[in-house]
Amino acid sequence: MDAAGEGRGCPLKWIDNFAMRNFTNEAMFDDTLPVEDGLLEVGKRVPMEELRAAMEDWIRRKGWLKAGERIRFGEI
Repeated sequence: MDAAGEGRGCPLKWIDNFAMRNFTNEAMFDDTLPVEDGLLEVGKRVPMEELRAAMEDWIRRKGWLKAGERIRFGEI
């Protein structure tokens, strides 16, 4: 979500990049599957707030998430 409150799907390449670097080192994220832009399947045992924080931190450090933007998670 950008600073104006507009949302857009996180590109699959960002989700894949995060997954390749973090999921293999964090067993708690094993029940996740990047599917498409803006869609990540997450198992019920995955702590959503920890996943959101880790993913937001990773994407911000890569420079893909600007100041004032944040990751929004929700069920569909």
